Amino acid sequence: MKERLEELQQEALKKVDQADSVQGLKDVRVEYLGKKGPITEVLRGMGKLSKEERPVIGQLANDVREHIAQAIETKQTALEDAALEKQLEEESIDVTLPARPVKIGGPHLLTSIVEEIEDLFIGMGFEIKEGPEVETDYYNFEALNLPKGHPARDMQDSFYVTEELLMRTHTSPVQARTMGAKDGSEPVKMICPGKVYRRDTDDATHSHQFTQIEGLLVDKNVRMSDLKGVLNAFAKQMFGADREIRLRPSFFPFTEPSVEMDISCKVCGGKGCSVCKGTGWIEILGGGMVHPNVLEMAGYDPKEYSGFAFGMGPERIAMLKYGVDDIRHFYTNDIRFLEQYHKA
Repeated sequence: MKERLEELQQEALKKVDQADSVQGLKDVRVEYLGKKGPITEVLRGMGKLSKEERPVIGQLANDVREHIAQAIETKQTALEDAALEKQLEEESIDVTLPARPVKIGGPHLLTSIVEEIEDLFIGMGFEIKEGPEVETDYYNFEALNLPKGHPARDMQDSFYVTEELLMRTHTSPVQARTMGAKDGSEPVKMICPGKVYRRDTDDATHSHQFTQIEGLLVDKNVRMSDLKGVLNAFAKQMFGADREIRLRPSFFPFTEPSVEMDISCKVCGGKGCSVCKGTGWIEILGGGMVHPNVLEMAGYDPKEYSGFAFGMGPERIAMLKYGVDDIRHFYTNDIRFLEQYHKA
């Protein structure tokens, strides 16, 4: 038995050495160490041995098993390492190749314009305020001196959710909410950017959804000249130091007196051309002194406090500043258009 076990060990080690795959090693393991293997078969004959010989042969059989198992494990590790090395060589990446170009996006043109305007007014001491886009009829109209049935509401025909809830038609409700939160005892200096909605036919200059930025300043001894100074600084910063402004009388229910502001045409320098329709001026925004009724509804004493308000459309400002001829370009997600203004 001793000779047979040593012979089996030599045979197994030879086959382990010749194995060239993990599967081949598994076959050797099953052949020699399995329950039906020759080593097990030899051990079944131990009953014929004397008591003195049994532990010797048993120990030898265990040593043979362990020696074969260890040889298989060592060879398997070597085969797996070789396979991994081969895989790494075949799947290696040549890092010297030029990288594929990655397109880097940028902020939307309207986002850039809004942030530029925000930075400008923050520099003048204004706060940024926001409010809900689904607004109540009271804050959207009534708190702004537009009672139910007022004909000026027709200019802001909107999308109604219920009779008292609608998609806001301007960001002015944020002004009313901000004033109301001050209890008529603190100054207000703010701008409120955001999306607004009106039931309008989309064309080159109109959209059912657009962006608006409105400003408000309420304090003691606020005058029309203060409004003109702020708007003049805005125009020169946004469109260039050589731009001039003019204020024309207008009408808004929430301001009195009300004005429209024009800027001198950049194309013709105020001489008159097709862009400004021969006038030398281009309308840019509206504003005026806060109506006493609006101040009273917000809790302010109009005999003690006064203020001015203004509103502008970032789309119109972007169109004038960059020569965009159709407002729909801002919303159709045409990459050919948008990528022109990544660094605007």
